[in-house]
Amino acid sequence: MNKAESPRRAGPWLLLGVLVLAASAFPLAWHYLVTYPRENWQVDLEVYREGARAVVTGFPLYDLRTIQPQFLPFTYPPFAAFTALPLLFAPFHVIGWVWTGVQCALLWWTVGIAFRPFLNRFAHRAGLVRGVLAAGGVWLLPVADGVRFGQVNAVIVALCLWDVTRRSRVDGSWAGGSGVGVALATAVKLTPGVFWLHWAVARRWKVLATSVGTAALVTIVSWFLLPPASATYWTDALLDPERLGPNGGTSNQSLRGVLLRLGPPDDSLAFTVINVLLVVAVLAAALPLARLLDRLGEPVAVVAVVGMTAYLISPVSWVHHMHWGVVVIGAVLGDGRDRRRVAVAVAGAVLLWIRMPWWGANLLAGNDVPNFVARVVQNSYSWWAVLSLLALWLLVARKPVAGAEAEDATEPEEAPAGLGRRG
Repeated sequence: MNKAESPRRAGPWLLLGVLVLAASAFPLAWHYLVTYPRENWQVDLEVYREGARAVVTGFPLYDLRTIQPQFLPFTYPPFAAFTALPLLFAPFHVIGWVWTGVQCALLWWTVGIAFRPFLNRFAHRAGLVRGVLAAGGVWLLPVADGVRFGQVNAVIVALCLWDVTRRSRVDGSWAGGSGVGVALATAVKLTPGVFWLHWAVARRWKVLATSVGTAALVTIVSWFLLPPASATYWTDALLDPERLGPNGGTSNQSLRGVLLRLGPPDDSLAFTVINVLLVVAVLAAALPLARLLDRLGEPVAVVAVVGMTAYLISPVSWVHHMHWGVVVIGAVLGDGRDRRRVAVAVAGAVLLWIRMPWWGANLLAGNDVPNFVARVVQNSYSWWAVLSLLALWLLVARKPVAGAEAEDATEPEEAPAGLGRRG
Protein backbone atom coordinates (compact mmCIF):
# COMPACT_ATOMS: atom_id res chain seq x y z
CA MET A 1 0.00 0.00 0.00
CA ASN A 2 1.28 3.45 -0.88
CA LYS A 3 2.30 5.44 2.21
CA ALA A 4 0.47 8.49 0.90
CA GLU A 5 -2.74 6.48 0.67
CA SER A 6 -2.49 5.08 4.20
CA PRO A 7 -3.68 8.20 6.10
CA ARG A 8 -6.59 8.60 3.67
CA ARG A 9 -7.65 5.00 4.17
CA ALA A 10 -7.18 5.18 7.94
CA GLY A 11 -8.99 8.51 8.38
CA PRO A 12 -12.60 7.25 8.10
CA TRP A 13 -11.88 4.32 10.43
CA LEU A 14 -10.28 6.67 12.92
CA LEU A 15 -13.32 8.92 12.85
CA LEU A 16 -15.60 5.92 13.24
CA GLY A 17 -13.56 4.81 16.28
CA VAL A 18 -13.95 8.23 17.89
CA LEU A 19 -17.70 8.10 17.30
CA VAL A 20 -17.88 4.63 18.88
CA LEU A 21 -16.11 5.94 21.98
CA ALA A 22 -18.36 9.02 22.11
CA ALA A 23 -21.49 6.90 21.75
CA SER A 24 -20.35 4.62 24.56
CA ALA A 25 -19.29 7.45 26.89
CA PHE A 26 -22.37 9.62 26.38
CA PRO A 27 -24.80 7.57 28.55
CA LEU A 28 -22.20 7.47 31.33
CA ALA A 29 -21.58 11.21 31.09
CA TRP A 30 -25.33 11.91 30.97
CA HIS A 31 -25.87 9.86 34.11
CA TYR A 32 -23.14 11.55 36.13
CA LEU A 33 -23.43 15.07 34.70
CA VAL A 34 -27.19 15.45 34.18
CA THR A 35 -29.19 13.06 36.35
CA TYR A 36 -26.76 12.72 39.25
CA PRO A 37 -27.63 14.50 42.55
CA ARG A 38 -26.13 17.98 42.77
CA GLU A 39 -24.56 17.33 46.18
CA ASN A 40 -22.49 14.50 44.64
CA TRP A 41 -21.70 16.26 41.36
CA GLN A 42 -18.03 16.14 40.31
CA VAL A 43 -16.93 16.32 43.93
CA ASP A 44 -13.22 15.76 43.30
CA LEU A 45 -13.13 18.21 40.42
CA GLU A 46 -14.64 20.71 42.83
CA VAL A 47 -11.71 20.11 45.19
CA TYR A 48 -9.23 20.95 42.41
CA ARG A 49 -11.21 24.02 41.40
CA GLU A 50 -11.49 25.30 44.96
CA GLY A 51 -7.76 24.75 45.41
CA ALA A 52 -7.13 26.99 42.41
CA ARG A 53 -9.57 29.54 43.81
CA ALA A 54 -7.66 29.54 47.11
CA VAL A 55 -4.44 30.33 45.22
CA VAL A 56 -6.11 33.31 43.52
CA THR A 57 -7.90 34.65 46.61
CA GLY A 58 -5.17 33.96 49.16
CA PHE A 59 -7.35 31.66 51.26
CA PRO A 60 -5.29 29.10 53.25
CA LEU A 61 -5.10 26.17 50.85
CA TYR A 62 -5.24 23.38 53.43
CA ASP A 63 -8.00 25.01 55.47
CA LEU A 64 -10.50 25.01 52.62
CA ARG A 65 -13.49 22.66 52.48
CA THR A 66 -15.90 22.19 49.61
CA ILE A 67 -19.57 23.00 50.11
CA GLN A 68 -21.91 20.75 52.06
CA PRO A 69 -22.54 17.91 52.39
CA GLN A 70 -19.06 16.78 51.26
CA PHE A 71 -16.77 19.26 53.06
CA LEU A 72 -13.77 17.77 51.25
CA PRO A 73 -10.28 19.22 51.88
CA PHE A 74 -7.54 19.87 49.35
CA THR A 75 -5.15 16.92 49.75
CA TYR A 76 -2.59 17.42 46.96
CA PRO A 77 0.79 19.21 46.91
CA PRO A 78 0.64 22.99 46.34
CA PHE A 79 1.84 22.60 42.74
CA ALA A 80 -1.42 20.79 41.96
CA ALA A 81 -3.39 23.90 42.85
CA PHE A 82 -1.50 25.87 40.19
CA THR A 83 -2.21 23.25 37.54
CA ALA A 84 -5.92 23.55 38.38
CA LEU A 85 -6.08 27.29 37.56
CA PRO A 86 -7.66 26.68 34.09
CA LEU A 87 -10.69 25.21 35.91
CA LEU A 88 -11.62 28.77 36.93
CA PHE A 89 -12.03 29.98 33.35
CA ALA A 90 -15.65 28.86 32.94
CA PRO A 91 -18.72 28.05 35.08
CA PHE A 92 -18.41 24.84 37.05
CA HIS A 93 -21.16 23.01 35.13
CA VAL A 94 -19.30 23.75 31.89
CA ILE A 95 -15.97 22.66 33.35
CA GLY A 96 -17.54 19.35 34.39
CA TRP A 97 -18.41 18.53 30.78
CA VAL A 98 -15.03 19.73 29.50
CA TRP A 99 -13.17 17.65 32.08
CA THR A 100 -15.18 14.57 31.16
CA GLY A 101 -14.22 15.12 27.53
CA VAL A 102 -10.57 15.44 28.54
CA GLN A 103 -10.75 12.14 30.43
CA CYS A 104 -12.25 10.39 27.41
CA ALA A 105 -9.60 11.88 25.12
CA LEU A 106 -6.83 10.71 27.47
CA LEU A 107 -8.40 7.25 27.62
CA TRP A 108 -8.32 7.19 23.81
CA TRP A 109 -4.65 8.13 23.84
CA THR A 110 -3.80 5.65 26.60
CA VAL A 111 -5.47 2.80 24.72
CA GLY A 112 -3.52 3.74 21.59
CA ILE A 113 -0.20 3.39 23.42
CA ALA A 114 -1.00 0.49 25.77
CA PHE A 115 -2.59 -1.64 23.03
CA ARG A 116 -0.26 -0.63 20.17
CA PRO A 117 1.00 -4.16 19.28
CA PHE A 118 -2.58 -5.40 19.08
CA LEU A 119 -3.80 -2.37 17.09
CA ASN A 120 -0.93 -2.70 14.60
CA ARG A 121 -2.47 -5.95 13.39
CA PHE A 122 -5.45 -4.08 11.95
CA ALA A 123 -3.52 -1.70 9.68
CA HIS A 124 -5.73 1.18 8.48
CA ARG A 125 -8.71 -0.19 10.44
CA ALA A 126 -6.87 0.24 13.75
CA GLY A 127 -8.78 3.44 14.50
CA LEU A 128 -12.06 1.54 14.74
CA VAL A 129 -10.56 -1.17 16.95
CA ARG A 130 -9.03 1.50 19.16
CA GLY A 131 -12.44 3.12 19.51
CA VAL A 132 -14.04 -0.20 20.44
CA LEU A 133 -11.39 -0.86 23.10
CA ALA A 134 -11.75 2.65 24.52
CA ALA A 135 -15.54 2.35 24.41
CA GLY A 136 -15.31 -0.72 26.60
CA GLY A 137 -12.63 0.86 28.78
CA VAL A 138 -14.79 3.81 29.73
CA TRP A 139 -17.18 1.41 31.48
CA LEU A 140 -14.49 -0.21 33.63
CA LEU A 141 -15.35 0.72 37.22
CA PRO A 142 -12.16 2.73 37.93
CA VAL A 143 -12.54 4.73 34.70
CA ALA A 144 -16.29 5.25 35.20
CA ASP A 145 -15.64 6.40 38.78
CA GLY A 146 -13.09 8.86 37.40
CA VAL A 147 -15.88 10.37 35.30
CA ARG A 148 -18.26 10.23 38.25
CA PHE A 149 -15.98 12.17 40.59
CA GLY A 150 -14.16 14.33 38.03
CA GLN A 151 -10.89 12.67 38.96
CA VAL A 152 -7.32 13.34 37.79
CA ASN A 153 -6.19 9.70 37.38
CA ALA A 154 -6.48 9.76 33.58
CA VAL A 155 -3.96 12.62 33.52
CA ILE A 156 -1.53 10.90 35.92
CA VAL A 157 -1.55 7.61 33.99
CA ALA A 158 -1.24 9.35 30.62
CA LEU A 159 1.71 11.47 31.78
CA CYS A 160 3.61 8.44 33.08
CA LEU A 161 2.79 6.32 30.04
CA TRP A 162 3.84 9.12 27.67
CA ASP A 163 7.09 9.59 29.56
CA VAL A 164 8.19 5.96 29.89
CA THR A 165 7.21 4.89 26.36
CA ARG A 166 8.80 7.83 24.54
CA ARG A 167 11.15 6.98 21.71
CA SER A 168 14.29 8.68 20.51
CA ARG A 169 13.77 11.23 17.73
CA VAL A 170 17.08 10.16 16.19
CA ASP A 171 16.61 6.44 15.54
CA GLY A 172 13.16 5.66 16.98
CA SER A 173 14.56 3.33 19.65
CA TRP A 174 13.07 3.23 23.13
CA ALA A 175 15.12 5.38 25.50
CA GLY A 176 13.54 4.25 28.78
CA GLY A 177 11.82 7.55 29.54
CA SER A 178 12.68 11.22 29.80
CA GLY A 179 11.61 11.70 33.43
CA VAL A 180 9.66 14.92 32.86
CA GLY A 181 6.18 13.41 32.63
CA VAL A 182 6.65 11.34 35.77
CA ALA A 183 8.07 14.42 37.53
CA LEU A 184 4.97 16.49 36.78
CA ALA A 185 2.68 13.62 37.74
CA THR A 186 4.55 13.18 41.03
CA ALA A 187 4.43 16.91 41.78
CA VAL A 188 0.65 16.71 41.42
CA LYS A 189 0.08 13.37 43.14
CA LEU A 190 2.97 11.74 44.98
CA THR A 191 2.38 8.06 44.13
CA PRO A 192 4.09 8.14 40.67
CA GLY A 193 7.32 8.70 42.60
CA VAL A 194 7.61 4.89 42.66
CA PHE A 195 9.01 5.28 39.12
CA TRP A 196 12.05 6.86 40.76
CA LEU A 197 12.68 3.62 42.64
CA HIS A 198 12.36 1.72 39.37
CA TRP A 199 14.85 3.94 37.56
CA ALA A 200 17.30 3.61 40.47
CA VAL A 201 17.06 -0.21 40.39
CA ALA A 202 17.29 -0.19 36.56
CA ARG A 203 20.32 2.15 36.82
CA ARG A 204 18.83 4.76 34.54
CA TRP A 205 20.59 7.54 36.37
CA LYS A 206 20.12 10.29 33.77
CA VAL A 207 16.35 9.75 33.61
CA LEU A 208 16.16 9.58 37.40
CA ALA A 209 18.15 12.80 37.85
CA THR A 210 16.03 14.62 35.27
CA SER A 211 12.81 13.48 36.89
CA VAL A 212 13.77 14.22 40.49
CA GLY A 213 15.26 17.56 39.46
CA THR A 214 12.15 18.61 37.55
CA ALA A 215 9.84 17.65 40.40
CA ALA A 216 12.08 19.46 42.89
CA LEU A 217 12.13 22.57 40.70
CA VAL A 218 8.35 22.92 40.39
CA THR A 219 7.96 22.12 44.09
CA ILE A 220 10.47 24.80 45.09
CA VAL A 221 8.81 27.36 42.82
CA SER A 222 5.48 26.46 44.41
CA TRP A 223 7.05 26.93 47.84
CA PHE A 224 8.24 30.44 46.94
CA LEU A 225 4.79 31.34 45.59
CA LEU A 226 2.83 29.70 48.44
CA PRO A 227 5.20 29.45 51.43
CA PRO A 228 2.59 28.98 54.21
CA ALA A 229 0.65 26.38 52.22
CA SER A 230 3.82 24.51 51.31
CA ALA A 231 4.99 24.45 54.91
CA THR A 232 1.60 23.15 56.02
CA TYR A 233 1.53 20.42 53.38
CA TRP A 234 5.03 19.03 53.83
CA THR A 235 4.99 19.12 57.65
CA ASP A 236 1.35 18.37 58.44
CA ALA A 237 -1.20 17.58 55.72
CA LEU A 238 1.03 15.01 53.98
CA LEU A 239 1.44 13.08 57.22
CA ASP A 240 -2.30 12.80 57.88
CA PRO A 241 -3.88 10.16 55.59
CA GLU A 242 -7.18 10.63 57.42
CA ARG A 243 -7.60 13.90 55.48
CA LEU A 244 -8.38 11.67 52.50
CA GLY A 245 -11.42 10.14 54.20
CA PRO A 246 -12.05 6.91 56.15
CA ASN A 247 -9.02 4.78 55.31
CA GLY A 248 -10.55 1.50 56.45
CA GLY A 249 -13.57 1.60 54.13
CA THR A 250 -14.04 -0.63 51.10
CA SER A 251 -12.94 2.13 48.74
CA ASN A 252 -9.34 1.96 50.01
CA GLN A 253 -7.93 -1.08 48.21
CA SER A 254 -4.25 -0.58 49.07
CA LEU A 255 -2.42 -3.11 51.22
CA ARG A 256 -2.80 -0.74 54.15
CA GLY A 257 -6.54 -0.49 53.49
CA VAL A 258 -6.85 -4.28 53.53
CA LEU A 259 -4.82 -4.44 56.73
CA LEU A 260 -7.06 -1.82 58.36
CA ARG A 261 -10.02 -4.09 57.67
CA LEU A 262 -8.39 -7.39 58.62
CA GLY A 263 -5.39 -6.75 60.82
CA PRO A 264 -4.56 -5.56 64.32
CA PRO A 265 -5.44 -2.02 65.50
CA ASP A 266 -3.77 0.60 63.31
CA ASP A 267 -2.10 2.25 66.31
CA SER A 268 -0.34 -0.94 67.34
CA LEU A 269 3.26 -1.97 66.71
CA ALA A 270 2.05 -5.16 65.04
CA PHE A 271 0.10 -3.17 62.45
CA THR A 272 3.12 -1.03 61.60
CA VAL A 273 5.44 -4.04 61.31
CA ILE A 274 3.05 -6.02 59.11
CA ASN A 275 2.39 -3.02 56.89
CA VAL A 276 6.12 -2.35 56.42
CA LEU A 277 6.79 -6.03 55.66
CA LEU A 278 4.03 -6.10 53.04
CA VAL A 279 5.37 -2.95 51.35
CA VAL A 280 8.93 -4.33 51.35
CA ALA A 281 7.72 -7.65 49.93
CA VAL A 282 5.89 -5.94 47.06
CA LEU A 283 8.89 -3.75 46.25
CA ALA A 284 11.25 -6.72 46.44
CA ALA A 285 9.14 -8.61 43.91
CA ALA A 286 8.01 -5.77 41.63
CA LEU A 287 11.13 -3.67 41.15
CA PRO A 288 13.29 -6.54 39.77
CA LEU A 289 10.38 -7.44 37.50
CA ALA A 290 10.17 -3.87 36.21
CA ARG A 291 13.93 -3.86 35.68
CA LEU A 292 13.72 -7.09 33.69
CA LEU A 293 10.91 -5.71 31.52
CA ASP A 294 12.96 -2.54 31.04
CA ARG A 295 15.85 -4.63 29.72
CA LEU A 296 13.52 -6.53 27.42
CA GLY A 297 12.24 -3.31 25.85
CA GLU A 298 8.67 -3.64 27.24
CA PRO A 299 7.91 -0.07 28.36
CA VAL A 300 4.14 -0.52 28.61
CA ALA A 301 4.67 -3.50 30.89
CA VAL A 302 7.10 -1.41 32.96
CA VAL A 303 4.38 1.21 33.47
CA ALA A 304 1.91 -1.55 34.35
CA VAL A 305 4.21 -3.05 36.99
CA VAL A 306 5.16 0.28 38.57
CA GLY A 307 1.55 1.47 38.50
CA MET A 308 0.39 -1.66 40.32
CA THR A 309 3.23 -1.29 42.80
CA ALA A 310 2.21 2.28 43.57
CA TYR A 311 -1.40 1.15 43.97
CA LEU A 312 -0.46 -1.54 46.48
CA ILE A 313 2.02 0.36 48.66
CA SER A 314 0.28 3.74 48.81
CA PRO A 315 -1.36 4.37 52.20
CA VAL A 316 -4.62 5.10 50.39
CA SER A 317 -5.60 3.74 46.97
CA TRP A 318 -9.23 4.35 46.07
CA VAL A 319 -11.08 2.24 43.53
CA HIS A 320 -10.73 4.94 40.87
CA HIS A 321 -6.94 4.92 41.30
CA MET A 322 -7.01 1.56 39.51
CA HIS A 323 -7.05 3.50 36.21
CA TRP A 324 -3.60 1.89 35.84
CA GLY A 325 -5.54 -1.28 35.06
CA VAL A 326 -6.07 -0.10 31.47
CA VAL A 327 -2.30 -0.21 30.96
CA VAL A 328 -2.05 -3.61 32.64
CA ILE A 329 -4.67 -5.12 30.32
CA GLY A 330 -2.87 -3.74 27.26
CA ALA A 331 0.51 -5.04 28.45
CA VAL A 332 -0.86 -8.51 29.18
CA LEU A 333 -2.75 -8.70 25.87
CA GLY A 334 0.30 -7.87 23.75
CA ASP A 335 -0.41 -8.45 20.07
CA GLY A 336 -3.29 -10.80 20.85
CA ARG A 337 -1.72 -13.90 19.27
CA ASP A 338 -1.14 -15.78 22.53
CA ARG A 339 -4.42 -17.32 23.71
CA ARG A 340 -3.30 -17.41 27.31
CA ARG A 341 -2.57 -13.71 27.29
CA VAL A 342 -5.89 -12.97 25.60
CA ALA A 343 -7.76 -15.03 28.19
CA VAL A 344 -6.02 -13.33 31.13
CA ALA A 345 -6.53 -9.85 29.63
CA VAL A 346 -10.25 -10.48 29.08
CA ALA A 347 -10.64 -11.91 32.59
CA GLY A 348 -8.86 -8.88 34.03
CA ALA A 349 -11.12 -6.51 32.12
CA VAL A 350 -14.25 -8.32 33.30
CA LEU A 351 -13.11 -8.13 36.92
CA LEU A 352 -12.58 -4.37 36.58
CA TRP A 353 -15.95 -3.98 34.87
CA ILE A 354 -18.01 -5.59 37.62
CA ARG A 355 -18.27 -3.91 41.03
CA MET A 356 -16.42 -6.59 43.00
CA PRO A 357 -15.31 -4.54 46.04
CA TRP A 358 -18.89 -3.40 46.62
CA TRP A 359 -20.21 -6.90 46.06
CA GLY A 360 -17.89 -8.03 48.83
CA ALA A 361 -19.07 -5.25 51.14
CA ASN A 362 -22.69 -6.28 50.52
CA LEU A 363 -21.88 -9.96 51.10
CA LEU A 364 -20.19 -9.02 54.34
CA ALA A 365 -23.24 -7.07 55.48
CA GLY A 366 -25.70 -9.79 54.46
CA ASN A 367 -23.99 -12.77 56.12
CA ASP A 368 -25.02 -14.96 53.15
CA VAL A 369 -21.54 -16.40 52.61
CA PRO A 370 -18.62 -17.17 54.92
CA ASN A 371 -16.85 -14.08 56.19
CA PHE A 372 -13.59 -15.19 54.54
CA VAL A 373 -15.20 -15.32 51.08
CA ALA A 374 -16.82 -11.92 51.55
CA ARG A 375 -13.50 -10.41 52.60
CA VAL A 376 -11.69 -11.85 49.57
CA VAL A 377 -14.28 -10.27 47.27
CA GLN A 378 -14.27 -6.99 49.21
CA ASN A 379 -10.49 -6.69 48.81
CA SER A 380 -10.55 -7.80 45.17
CA TYR A 381 -8.66 -4.84 43.71
CA SER A 382 -5.70 -5.51 45.96
CA TRP A 383 -5.78 -9.13 44.78
CA TRP A 384 -6.15 -7.91 41.18
CA ALA A 385 -2.99 -5.82 41.55
CA VAL A 386 -1.00 -8.71 43.02
CA LEU A 387 -2.22 -11.17 40.38
CA SER A 388 -1.47 -8.68 37.60
CA LEU A 389 2.17 -8.61 38.71
CA LEU A 390 2.19 -12.40 38.57
CA ALA A 391 0.60 -12.37 35.10
CA LEU A 392 3.10 -9.83 33.79
CA TRP A 393 5.95 -12.01 35.05
CA LEU A 394 4.60 -15.29 33.69
CA LEU A 395 3.20 -14.06 30.36
CA VAL A 396 5.33 -11.06 29.41
CA ALA A 397 8.68 -11.39 31.17
CA ARG A 398 9.44 -15.13 31.28
CA LYS A 399 8.74 -16.02 27.65
CA PRO A 400 10.94 -13.25 26.18
CA VAL A 401 13.71 -14.15 28.63
CA ALA A 402 13.86 -17.70 27.28
CA GLY A 403 13.91 -16.41 23.72
CA ALA A 404 16.56 -13.85 24.51
CA GLU A 405 18.79 -16.45 26.17
CA ALA A 406 18.54 -18.71 23.12
CA GLU A 407 19.37 -15.83 20.81
CA ASP A 408 22.30 -14.75 22.97
CA ALA A 409 23.69 -18.31 22.87
CA THR A 410 23.63 -18.47 19.07
CA GLU A 411 24.09 -14.90 17.87
CA PRO A 412 25.46 -12.73 20.64
CA GLU A 413 26.28 -9.93 18.26
CA GLU A 414 22.63 -9.47 17.20
CA ALA A 415 21.32 -7.71 20.32
CA PRO A 416 18.00 -5.99 19.53
CA ALA A 417 18.35 -2.27 19.03
CA GLY A 418 16.73 0.02 21.56
CA LEU A 419 16.79 -2.26 24.61
CA GLY A 420 17.65 -0.69 27.93
CA ARG A 421 21.10 -0.91 29.45
CA ARG A 422 21.86 -4.13 31.28
CA GLY A 423 24.25 -2.63 33.81
